Amino acid sequence: MSSQDIPEENLPAEQDAPHGHGSVRTADEQNPFADPGLPPHEHRIQDTDERAAKRSERTVALLFTLSMLATVGFIASFVAIPVDKSVYIFPLGHISALNFALGMTLGVALFAIGAGAVHWARTLMSDEEVADERHPIEADPETRAKVHADFKQGAKESVIGRRKLIRNTMLGALTLVPLSGVVLLRDLGPLPGTKLRHTLWSKGKLLVNMNTHEPLRPSDVAVGSLTFAMPEGLEEHDEEFMTEIAKAALMIIRLEPEAIKDKRELEWSHEGIVAYSKICTHVGCPISLYEQQTHHALCPCHQSTFDLADGARVIFGPAGHALPQLRIGVNDEGYLEALGDFEEPVGPAFWERG
Repeated sequence: MSSQDIPEENLPAEQDAPHGHGSVRTADEQNPFADPGLPPHEHRIQDTDERAAKRSERTVALLFTLSMLATVGFIASFVAIPVDKSVYIFPLGHISALNFALGMTLGVALFAIGAGAVHWARTLMSDEEVADERHPIEADPETRAKVHADFKQGAKESVIGRRKLIRNTMLGALTLVPLSGVVLLRDLGPLPGTKLRHTLWSKGKLLVNMNTHEPLRPSDVAVGSLTFAMPEGLEEHDEEFMTEIAKAALMIIRLEPEAIKDKRELEWSHEGIVAYSKICTHVGCPISLYEQQTHHALCPCHQSTFDLADGARVIFGPAGHALPQLRIGVNDEGYLEALGDFEEPVGPAFWERG
């Protein structure tokens, strides 16, 4: 459509004024679409009333202060609220008190910073629109000088130098918020120490059948049979059950004493009953297959095979180490008991690290 097709009453009046507030540019054959220009600038109440500007300043400072308090609340919640504590929140139901507190405090901290910045920009920073013609992309000296000048002008219009209350509270909020992320690093610790080298087994701990949950007597283990055991006192509803059973699970096998080839294995057994870790030394899978005639135990994950009559040494597969043996005996009441913890780390962890 050309300018001749546009009704005259719809064309803006031609003005010689440069582009700015209230200025227009008429349509012609080279530019058939008229530029309506910018609307006249309307001053905000904060531009004309210093008391209104002070109120806005206090509002922004209040939001930044709220962010600081919420960040402190985040850190306090992380330290003070137990991980297993739950609360009832309608309509969410029972949820983790720690997760709820962390989410709420961090959300308020970030929201308050954002809301403070938006309120600051809308009420105190300059809102006058300026039309700027496009310019070449390369940065010539004039452009760099203009950027510096614009930056100084923006800093001046932001009133950050004059509104010290806003500046100080904003810096405080932006300084404290990153502490939330630093505190979250606490989940990477504490260091495990020697926990991976030790299990719940200790001198006097009874061997409990994992199926019946009853202490084992030598008569409960038949020659050629395979029984799984765990330490007494470990219950399936315990919070750390999966962690502890993954280290303490036992295979109980009864062999004829004369069939045991390894001297230490025979010394650590009781009447041919030997106790080995159930956790494969390859990648930690539970061993569950036993061949009675050959006394071989097979890991179902990658087919590592251990000779339970010869110190549980590896005779096939990717496992690099024999299964750790638990030294056992019988107490005064006739129950099988541990005579200490494993001598070597259980599973695949730390074998080459001392």
